[in-house]
Amino acid sequence: MNQQGAGLEPIEHASRDEIQALQLERMKWSLKHAYENVPHYRKSFDAAGVHPDDLKQLSDLSKFPFTTKSDLRDNYPFGMFAVPRKDVARIHASSGTTGKPTVVGYTLKDLDNWANLVARSIRAAGGRPGDIVHVAYGYGLFTGGLGAHYGAERLGCTVIPMSGGQTEKQVQLIQDFRPDIIMVTPSYFCNILDEMKRQGIDPRQSSLRIGIFGAEPWTGQMRADIEANSGVDAVDIYGLSEVMGPGVACECVETKDGPVIWEDYFYPEIINPETGEVLPDGEQGELVFTSLAKEAFPVIRYRTRDLTRLLPPTSRSMRRMDKITGRSDDMLIIRGVNVFPAQVEELVLKIAQLGPHYQIVLTRSGNLDEVEIMTEVRPEFDYLNASEREQIAGQLRHAVKSFIGVSAAIRVTDSGKVERSLTGKARRVIDKRQR
Repeated sequence: MNQQGAGLEPIEHASRDEIQALQLERMKWSLKHAYENVPHYRKSFDAAGVHPDDLKQLSDLSKFPFTTKSDLRDNYPFGMFAVPRKDVARIHASSGTTGKPTVVGYTLKDLDNWANLVARSIRAAGGRPGDIVHVAYGYGLFTGGLGAHYGAERLGCTVIPMSGGQTEKQVQLIQDFRPDIIMVTPSYFCNILDEMKRQGIDPRQSSLRIGIFGAEPWTGQMRADIEANSGVDAVDIYGLSEVMGPGVACECVETKDGPVIWEDYFYPEIINPETGEVLPDGEQGELVFTSLAKEAFPVIRYRTRDLTRLLPPTSRSMRRMDKITGRSDDMLIIRGVNVFPAQVEELVLKIAQLGPHYQIVLTRSGNLDEVEIMTEVRPEFDYLNASEREQIAGQLRHAVKSFIGVSAAIRVTDSGKVERSLTGKARRVIDKRQR
């Protein structure tokens, strides 16, 4: 194991026994804290016939009930807080696009821990004190912007709090301020690269050397595409507001082999999403987190809906998670076939002439689902004629049928024609099927 002691916190190269002893101590506190201070947890534990005192070893966590997003919505807005409201220093919330937003709170100590973990993450990604960090995650109720901001400051970096949108201005500030690092969604970084090329700027000549990308699933193929087009090291950061925000896990730049979960603060499990059974490390399933030190908003066995697997430690002593392949609630069922947008992304990016922007449009004709995948050529291939574009469409159509198992119509448009997100997360699926 590469333990690189210089500059790392002792826990990052501690033994597994030391890590697990700390996890058990903190897990006992977290379960007790949640049970004594959150009526929902007291009720759900009692209904399951378990008590915090039943936790004798880490594996005993499997006896405790799961927490779901619907539990958080049922207790909207502050019912899941474990401290008096006056002790909550900050509130964040999800967008609430599929119902009531999920509201999360932080004490001052929670905010301090969060900043430390994001600082740890930026350092793992290759950032160092004195670097200039351009933050293009959205600021506001979304945890991305402020989470990245305070973590970069904690590391000793200079922060450019740009937020999302205003793509031309993003490019201008990157050219003028010459940041070393950008923190942004991978899809929006592709927008920035497109804008650079439109302005006649070679992205590979920019000052950026590291991109810390998160907030949406992205594939290894997308990483290869971003690195080839920009010259940055593309590093994956993971988080979600219900568990903390960005910085729950982050890749190490020297290995880029999956985000390291900061296991001293978050205990991960992988479960079978259908049965809830805990799966051994290495098996694919749904990621579940238990917070180990959160005061205002503890989460016990929170079902993230993200699909991945746990991997052994490499560059740090803590376990890694594989790249998120999708979300169990993002899974599309098309003519009985399970389809994830990330599968489509991987096939699109294997075709050299196609850019990273795409949308899957679902409609229904009678009782039959119809699928159209909208793609666009890279700017340097706008000259391709209709016959050449149809040849590319045929190549993608064959790949989708062969590797995913569904028949899809493919549209190959000019560069810039697929809808862009102006602020961050890309809208990959448009489902027009009647429910």
